[in-house]
Amino acid sequence: MSNKISLSIKKISFAILLASSILFLDSCSKDKEIVDSPETESYSANFLIDYYDLVCETTKSTPGFFPPQAARAYGYISIANYEAVRNGIEGAKALNTQLNGFSSYKMPTPEPNQKYNWAIASNAAVAQIIRYMYGKNLKPSNELAIEDMERSNHKELAANESSDVVAQSQQYGYAVADVIYNYSKTDGGHEAYLDPFQQPYTMPSDPYCWVPTGAITTPLSPRWGNNRPFLDINVEKTKVPMPVQYSEVKDSEFYREAMTTYHQVQNNTTEQREIAKYWSDDPFVTCTPAGHTFNILSQILFEDRATLAKASLGYAKMGIAENDAFIACWKGKYEHILLRPVTYIHRHIDPSWKTVLGTPPSPSYTSGHSCEMGAGSRILASLFGINGNYQFTDYSQTQYGFYARSFSNFEVMAEECANSKLYGGIHFPMDNSKGLQLGRAVGDNVNKRLSWPDFIR
Repeated sequence: MSNKISLSIKKISFAILLASSILFLDSCSKDKEIVDSPETESYSANFLIDYYDLVCETTKSTPGFFPPQAARAYGYISIANYEAVRNGIEGAKALNTQLNGFSSYKMPTPEPNQKYNWAIASNAAVAQIIRYMYGKNLKPSNELAIEDMERSNHKELAANESSDVVAQSQQYGYAVADVIYNYSKTDGGHEAYLDPFQQPYTMPSDPYCWVPTGAITTPLSPRWGNNRPFLDINVEKTKVPMPVQYSEVKDSEFYREAMTTYHQVQNNTTEQREIAKYWSDDPFVTCTPAGHTFNILSQILFEDRATLAKASLGYAKMGIAENDAFIACWKGKYEHILLRPVTYIHRHIDPSWKTVLGTPPSPSYTSGHSCEMGAGSRILASLFGINGNYQFTDYSQTQYGFYARSFSNFEVMAEECANSKLYGGIHFPMDNSKGLQLGRAVGDNVNKRLSWPDFIR
């Protein structure tokens, strides 16, 4: 073998050895970058479900939390939890790159080469964001309950972890909550619980316009529809059509709408009266319509023994949908400012007529309950629906003395919820049908327009 050939072979061998060494070092470097943290799916969701029970109780007893304000709180609590655990879910993308007005807020990033316990992070984030969202009106008893739950959860979740993992996981959760809270301050609803009626506000005096129907003489949150939604499309592209043209003529379509409500209440069955009360979800007695829907989600997650990943996905979807459904609904309410059935019926049909439920202090078109449940039903179907069918029983209202109600699927539940407003006498039929239509569009947008991880247990 010539010296030239021998030299060439040596050069080739050296090059191969060098390349192999580089690949080996690069591989080692990548191995070191892998965070050795158990996936979010490896944790139980039970502690998180307990938090949502606490959110329900807090909502009931905190002044200023009417349905729109409650839905907003649920929304931010849910996205804070999702961001706290998202790095432990394969394929999960950050919400700050997807939600309206969120991209300018820098989310904390887990430290490389460090282990995290995502359940501990969730515990810290949720406790902190609850304190933030109920803020200045948070009662000492509720604050103590939050602290007790956070401390108890933390002790249990940290039992088998090193002090370093515990500390950095907890701090990460707090940091996430801080960013989400700062994001929430700019949406138009910050500390709205201090002034839920957003006065002064002047209501037009045309015959079709809303007037007070009870002890509360000012309309609820007339500028709520100007709040920033999580998804712009949920307000810009989900507008309901104009309501039936107002008329006092007896053979008009509007008069027939009123007569439908009138006759329905006059001829309610015992079950229909029970359904009206079951779905009433009055603020400060219950945790509002959004809270009822979240309670249903929590119940099914618990029954299915859902992981922290699945529960976090479900709560995030539901929180975004409920918040945006109320913004879209309230925007429509104050664009059309339509009077309630009781006002019209007393003026033009029967001055002695009585509703089953107390009429809420807001315009009639569309029904807030129908909007939120239309959205909620779409989220529930995306999480649990099997070809549109999922038989379940809602036990959440038994705490208020109601019998549990069973449904063959989520759409049937949504239809019953919407119809309950007709049975209660507080809405025209069009308020409910168009409210469901709006809500379903919002729910579909949340399911389809945002990037969610593939199915997780």
